[in-house]
Amino acid sequence: MKGENQAYQSSFTVGTVEFGGGGLSFMLGPCVVESLDHARKMAGAIKEACSKVGVGFVYKSSFDKANRSSIDSFRGDGIEFGLDILHKIKDEFDVPIVTDIHEPSQAAVAAEVADILQIPAFLCRQTDLLVAAARTGRAVNVKKGQFLSPWDAKNIVDKLRSAGCEKIILTERGASFGYNNLVVDMRSFPVMREFGVPVCFDVTHSLQLPGGLGKATGGQSQYIENFARAGVACGIDAVFMEVHDDPSRAPSDGPNQLPLARLRPLLAKLKAIHELVSE
Repeated sequence: MKGENQAYQSSFTVGTVEFGGGGLSFMLGPCVVESLDHARKMAGAIKEACSKVGVGFVYKSSFDKANRSSIDSFRGDGIEFGLDILHKIKDEFDVPIVTDIHEPSQAAVAAEVADILQIPAFLCRQTDLLVAAARTGRAVNVKKGQFLSPWDAKNIVDKLRSAGCEKIILTERGASFGYNNLVVDMRSFPVMREFGVPVCFDVTHSLQLPGGLGKATGGQSQYIENFARAGVACGIDAVFMEVHDDPSRAPSDGPNQLPLARLRPLLAKLKAIHELVSE
């Protein structure tokens, strides 16, 4: 299969993690920053799993989850609290960091800690937010909105490039399919790679049931392995998964997070699939 879906030429490194260039990288971590102790536990366990399998990863966690189902939903303890913990994790574990921003004013502040600024799916067309992220000089990962076709994501890339950003990742996270459901169109991966940027598959958010629990989002984490294997076989550059040691007690997105105990076996399978389809 070598040569298929290889239209793009762009590749870059974030820390020691390469995006594009034929490899397979990972963005892994709990949905939201909960505490320093929890972040240390998760970063240590994820780094160990990735090291044993031999894959590179960027530690992911959000300081704020602004897009919640209910006013009562947990969002996080604020930008100062979250970035302080992420800074400690970056230094202690020598790992690059990716975190969400929701407003242009957050871009420069978050860029002091984060190596990748992430644009949430519902904000992927917000020009001011994209431009602010691009101007920081950091890599930018944009989640393609549930309402957007993969062809339309080219406009996202153009906006970022017009503001000077060349370290761009586009992430598929499913498209709205009726009410409280998502579906992944596998055509999205080769289509978006044609824009000259690495493409990532957000496996865990693609298994959300948005608003499916009334005042919270549901999820189907039992299918994570199935989705991840299919995406890697389709020829992606990176895999995004939210991982938690106890999803049943996670304050945000618990139903669709990958239990930590299932991470290492899955990483090994995904690495093997990637090597097979890259031959």
